Amino acid sequence: MAMRLRTLLGDHPGTSALKKGALKSDLAAFDFVDYSPTNKGFKPMVRERSFDVSEMAIVTYLMAKSFGKPMVLLPNVVVARSQHAFALYNSKQGTLEPADLNGKRVGIRSFTTTTGAWLRGILANDYGVDLDSIDWVTFEDAHVAEFRDTTKRAPAGKQIVQMLIDGELDAVLGEKAEHPNLKPLFADAAAEEKVWFAKRQVMPINHMVVVGRDLSDKHPDVVREVHRLLAGSAKASPAAPHFSAGEMRRSLELITQYTAQQGLIPRAYAVDELFDDVTRTLI
Repeated sequence: MAMRLRTLLGDHPGTSALKKGALKSDLAAFDFVDYSPTNKGFKPMVRERSFDVSEMAIVTYLMAKSFGKPMVLLPNVVVARSQHAFALYNSKQGTLEPADLNGKRVGIRSFTTTTGAWLRGILANDYGVDLDSIDWVTFEDAHVAEFRDTTKRAPAGKQIVQMLIDGELDAVLGEKAEHPNLKPLFADAAAEEKVWFAKRQVMPINHMVVVGRDLSDKHPDVVREVHRLLAGSAKASPAAPHFSAGEMRRSLELITQYTAQQGLIPRAYAVDELFDDVTRTLI
């Protein structure tokens, strides 16, 4: 009989076939749990081990690993995207470019979001921004309870985009919004993304999939089957992120370096350290 797995997976092109039941297995059956947005489920997974299989922001996973949380990464990417378009400033306050951010007030939902880590890495390593000079304003805690967040918390009830519109922030990361005064921090995001990709040869990974360590230790055949089904579901959609082993490794290596640079983890793990003896063979 198939093992029933309590599972958190968002509605993505690469998860659609699996969630609709188009793929069958004698080893694994999924009881899907809905969170909207999906990232609301990451905290209970990290803090309470609420799921057997879970979508997971890669920076949250890196931080969870640094605190010894019993989770194992699978080499299945479910969300990946270029990041440059997710940064805004208020043009009513004057023109602002990436290199102008030193000393500015910058809002971000949580300092530990994966999009935020990618953007800060890009700003620091490609535009010379001193991240320590920025007055960071945040709105939520980290998913990992043990992480000590030293950023300034926005006043209760304040909304990040509205604070930017009202001139209480100079820029925000991790957001898109339609407003006549809000402009992209990267003036031609699409062009700058192309230049960055040509330089780095990396498509930024946002979310992958993790399983509980107990599941991997006691039922490696089930974990291998979960990977197979996720890969089959991704293959069924041209719109799903498709990474070769080398592409995935480059992306994981870079985000791990950025996450360590920003003090979110104590050191940059080698990519192979992110997997266990079962999942490493699946790459």
